[in-house]
Amino acid sequence: MVAVTVLSYHPCAQGYLPAVSPSLRFTLTTMPSYSRRDFAKLALSALPGAALLPAFAPRAVAATTAPTVTKPNSVVRGVQLGINVPYSFGLPTLSGAEILARCASLNLSAVELRAQPIEAYMGVAPELIAPRVKNDPSTPAQLAEKAAALKSWRMSAPLSRAKEFRRMYDEGGVVLDILKVDNIFKLSDDELDYSFALAKAVGARAISSEISFDQDEVKRVGAFADKHQFWVAYHGHASTTAQIWEWAFTYAKYHAANVDIGHFIAGSNVSPVPFIKKHADRITHVHLKDRKFREGPNTPFGQGDTPIGDVLRLIRDNRWPIQGTIEFEYKVPDDSDRMKEIARALAFCRNELQVG
Repeated sequence: MVAVTVLSYHPCAQGYLPAVSPSLRFTLTTMPSYSRRDFAKLALSALPGAALLPAFAPRAVAATTAPTVTKPNSVVRGVQLGINVPYSFGLPTLSGAEILARCASLNLSAVELRAQPIEAYMGVAPELIAPRVKNDPSTPAQLAEKAAALKSWRMSAPLSRAKEFRRMYDEGGVVLDILKVDNIFKLSDDELDYSFALAKAVGARAISSEISFDQDEVKRVGAFADKHQFWVAYHGHASTTAQIWEWAFTYAKYHAANVDIGHFIAGSNVSPVPFIKKHADRITHVHLKDRKFREGPNTPFGQGDTPIGDVLRLIRDNRWPIQGTIEFEYKVPDDSDRMKEIARALAFCRNELQVG
């Protein structure tokens, strides 16, 4: 078994650190219906051990004359469940192939994927998308030189390789639904055009990015979204209220929301359901996590105040094309690991969608 160090990684952080490719595949079966409280107790006391083998165990292959490759499927009663990667895996330098393998092992068939693994596949110099480290000694001039080199590469980047990346995911049964673009407001006009071209090349239906509270920045990116007729979905933290998203909507027809329902609960102290009902046509995906009211902490799914089940069933019953995207952020228990906890979160979401 290969030991992997799980790294702490903030959603707004940039770049990647080395990781090892997994090879296990397991499939989560449909679970019986439990109440929210019962499920939380059950998950803590009786994890499905057979389905939660170490992520690097060899894949068992049945001896058949014509083996059938089963693609992952995380569409539950019409709702596409996905995951924000590689962030949720805690290993930001995972390659596109490694991310794909982990999704297959979890039986997850959709992702919100950061641009860096795609650009790495396309051949960018690793140092150009490397993370900013704590106490980075780089001078402003050095950082500017690095940014200029990345921009230069992007202006002649081989988008044919991005299309190859998409085919890899298509063949693996994972939809590259959302492209996450970091620091979108700092990009030049040419880099913004490149970002939309990249999103289209990989088959995404939207770009996601952290929201800005600066009117000029939001207005500028909105002009590019409308020019390309392509959604830009803004992710908000606890400080992002419903009114801020509605303010952003006024600046572009193709401005959308990536509603993080855990942050919404923690910051606004009310259910996100009314906002989602009101603006369903401008919500591309919701981030699924559980948090407590009043800036409370992240918790395992089912132990916080976030109405995860209510939101998922709302999407299900209205048949909205809104992805339910797991964003894993709570502290991994000492007797568990990240992949097991993601599997538990996914099982919780599957169970909630079977209710009613």
